[in-house]
Amino acid sequence: MEVKIYTTTLCPYCKMAKNLLRKKGVAYEEFNVESDASAAKEMAAKSNQMGVPVLDINGKIIVGFDRQAIEKALASEPQNSEAI
Repeated sequence: MEVKIYTTTLCPYCKMAKNLLRKKGVAYEEFNVESDASAAKEMAAKSNQMGVPVLDINGKIIVGFDRQAIEKALASEPQNSEAI
């Protein structure tokens, strides 16, 4: 599973999203768009906007802290749902 999260330093929703991922034991790669212009450009291209957080869970783009959407994207991964 590949999880990327685009954040800013003081964003409370970014912190909530990272805490949720940690609580679920999900490894992620963080990109701070305040200090990384190329990450900001990549985030804008993926989400068509500049708000944070933006999560990329195996290509599924989630804008903002949407707990249900994050959990659904994580649960839809093959290693998390073996019974079909």
